[in-house]
Amino acid sequence: MAGDWPAPAVAALRFTIGALALAVILFMREGRRGFQVNRPWLHMARGFALFVGTISFFSAIYIMPLADAVAISFINPILTALFSGWFLKEKMPPRTWVATIIAFCGVLIMLRPNVAAFGWVAILPLISAFAMSTMLILNRMVSTQRSIFAAQFYIAFWAAIFLITATVIGHWLVPVMAVPGTPDWDVVLRCLLVALTATGCHFLLFMATMRTTAAVIAPIVYIQLLIATAISVFVFGDPIDRTAMLGGLLIIFSGLLLWRSARRENTVLEA
Repeated sequence: MAGDWPAPAVAALRFTIGALALAVILFMREGRRGFQVNRPWLHMARGFALFVGTISFFSAIYIMPLADAVAISFINPILTALFSGWFLKEKMPPRTWVATIIAFCGVLIMLRPNVAAFGWVAILPLISAFAMSTMLILNRMVSTQRSIFAAQFYIAFWAAIFLITATVIGHWLVPVMAVPGTPDWDVVLRCLLVALTATGCHFLLFMATMRTTAAVIAPIVYIQLLIATAISVFVFGDPIDRTAMLGGLLIIFSGLLLWRSARRENTVLEA
């Protein structure tokens, strides 16, 4: 959709569709009672984290190759492991620190050619990674929520509110964010598809955080890097930069190291 409609407007439409659909599902399943949640400020914070992560990542893939943006954003699992130790008091083994150092080296390698080519906007995927890690931690904090549908509705609702606000402000103050008019039908259709797939993804992530630690969940998403790289090369024709590939491999290695360490600890605890 790059070039068809501004990134904030696309993100706002995507989350508006998702929030409306989730509201209908929640009302059908639980009635008005389903919209009553504890600690509403946590859900607002989840929505804000998702807003920051979404708008920065959407903006990144508008201006740089998909594979590079995804690879840089995959510092997310390492940040999640660190945040889970700091804020949730989940145990952080020494391997976490080793994985963190390796991952940051990978990010620096990834950023060096991207900053030269695209300027400092290349840090947008890094901002997205910080925001999405924060969202995972907040998901863990509300994982005892009575209704998973309510939890998913509120994060989509608040993300939509923040994105609509950003779209309106950007339209009047930032020329490149000006909304040219109503979107074409194919833009709406693609936003609907993104809303469907991403909402399903968020459901699965939230269900996972109800069953294990955030640090165990995060590295599993590294399969996305392989898929994104394939799409970037074969669909959009983006070239593969060898330096960027090295950085991406370091990030993947650090995530797998972290995942193996977490699995080993879980096995010991179960024994």
